[in-house]
Amino acid sequence: MKYSEIVELTTEDLAVKLTEEKAALNKLKFAHAVSAIENPNVLKAARKAIARISTELTKRRNAPESETAAEA
Repeated sequence: MKYSEIVELTTEDLAVKLTEEKAALNKLKFAHAVSAIENPNVLKAARKAIARISTELTKRRNAPESETAAEA
């Protein structure tokens, strides 16, 4: 997921997407532990997506209220 796509989502959507991505990463880790997955770079991409979403959520939570009102 690209950062430009993440910025367009609402805060609630980001929270839902974060839980989905974490669940998907756990499934991938388990599948990789049982038998090697075909493309292990998928794990790296999943971790990066989680980091991007978490960063945007933190940025929105720490932003002053006046700044978020001006964006909307």
